[in-house]
Amino acid sequence: MSSVQAHPRTSRVIGTEAALRALIGEPAPLTCAKISDRLNAMTRLFIERSPFLCIATSDLAGNCDLSPRGDPVGFVRILDDRTLLIPERPGNRIADSLRNMLANPHVGLLFLVPGVGDTFRVNGRATVTDDAGLLAPCAVEGKVPLLGILVDIDEAYTQCSKAFLRSHLWDPQRHVDPATMPTGGAVHRAIQGEQFDAEGYDEERQERYRQRVGFY
Repeated sequence: MSSVQAHPRTSRVIGTEAALRALIGEPAPLTCAKISDRLNAMTRLFIERSPFLCIATSDLAGNCDLSPRGDPVGFVRILDDRTLLIPERPGNRIADSLRNMLANPHVGLLFLVPGVGDTFRVNGRATVTDDAGLLAPCAVEGKVPLLGILVDIDEAYTQCSKAFLRSHLWDPQRHVDPATMPTGGAVHRAIQGEQFDAEGYDEERQERYRQRVGFY
């Protein structure tokens, strides 16, 4: 029995894994063989050389969140081949990811290495900690994070380069001029109305960034 609901835009809805497999087929044995429950000398390099990851979480009701994390290269500490520590830097204090972890510890991580097509995925269970001794080596600019995320690895595996090859993400000739994109202030104005001071907001934010206020 499928729990998938009909969609108002189409009557063609895939509702079972059997129907899905009939279209896409089964994964190759070698693809499945790359999934491990721990790191090794090769896969550790993706974490050690990554300055950026995305972390996926959900609450008990299944509401999802995907958030970026970035820091100097190798900011995620490998405590052992089955345990990672992600420092939690100051943010907007909405704390979607952290609140989700408190309700549901299951997380997914995607590590990116600039210029490299292959990515590295980790699925595991998160624990939020304020252990000062554990977090001390995560200090940047002399500031130790207040919180960290311990991730116990359940699955770890590389993801092939097809998405990056199709998107040309690392090709500088295809990079978008930031001036052609809406600013944070422009987005606020679109939500709050023309009375919002978008220019003032953007100037203040850029000055905070210049001074690295709230970075660490």
